[in-house]
Amino acid sequence: QVQLVESGGGLVQAGGTLRLACTASNEIFTINTMAWYRQAPGNQRELVASISTGGFTNYADSVKGRFTISRDDAKNTAFLQMNSLKPEDTAVYYCNALHRPWPWGQGTQVTVSS
Repeated sequence: QVQLVESGGGLVQAGGTLRLACTASNEIFTINTMAWYRQAPGNQRELVASISTGGFTNYADSVKGRFTISRDDAKNTAFLQMNSLKPEDTAVYYCNALHRPWPWGQGTQVTVSS
C-alpha cells in the first residue's frame, strides 16, 4: 500500500514563500497524475494543482500565477512551490494521486499571517 508523506509547511507572513514536498513510498507514483489539495478549517478539501506523468499542469483559479507544481519521479516526490502567499491560503495541504487516490497522508500545515 502506498504511503504519502507531506512536508515543508510552516508559518509565514503574507507575501512569503514555501515549498512543499510529498514523497510516496512506492514507485507506482511515477505512473500517476499527482495532485495537491488543501483543507481549511470548516471547509471541504479542495484541489489546488495537478501534474500529469508528462508534466502537464493545472491549477485552481485561486492559485494561478502564484503556485507551481512539479515532480521528480526519480525520488517519487511531488513539489508545490508557493509564492505570494495570502492569509486565505492557510490550510492543511495534502498530496495524492488524482484519479485513484491512495490512503491520505497526515498533510502539512500552512499558516499565512496578515
